[in-house]
Amino acid sequence: MRVSLIYARSENYCIGDRGELPWSLPDEYAHFLRTTAGAAVIMGRKTYEDHNSYLSGRVNIVVTRNPLMTLATHVLRASGLNEALRLAERDSDSAFVIGGSSLLAEALPLATTVFETVVHAQLRGDTFVEPFDFSNWHSQQVAVHPADMAHAYGYTVYRHTRRLAGEA
Repeated sequence: MRVSLIYARSENYCIGDRGELPWSLPDEYAHFLRTTAGAAVIMGRKTYEDHNSYLSGRVNIVVTRNPLMTLATHVLRASGLNEALRLAERDSDSAFVIGGSSLLAEALPLATTVFETVVHAQLRGDTFVEPFDFSNWHSQQVAVHPADMAHAYGYTVYRHTRRLAGEA
């Protein structure tokens, strides 16, 4: 199974504020939907609570230690990342870890691709992702979007790829 990460962060690594994204970027969200279509999406409880619904066209898996957490119909529950990957593998050949910060960090050693959107702003928030070291990865800028009437901030999308030990 291919494991990838996909997330957006500000220049100061902010990814959330009070359980929500600290921006509204419709074209960046469209990129997220296109990129993850048909794959499994694995998210932590707080990331799931951000939208609290099923992302259609994807296997949805929420990692939570709470066995009583209410989930939308068709959303699967996993107690950890390894269980989530096993669930994803039943229906898909690829999985995207979409957040939160600790789940992204845990999944990074397993990932061969990371889609990272850098929002061109220093934003306040209460959730930050650690800076990942992509120096040994092949990094490519895949999109640049300026601020406009529908996007308060410009952003750049990067695709970081690598081969893991033992891959052909």
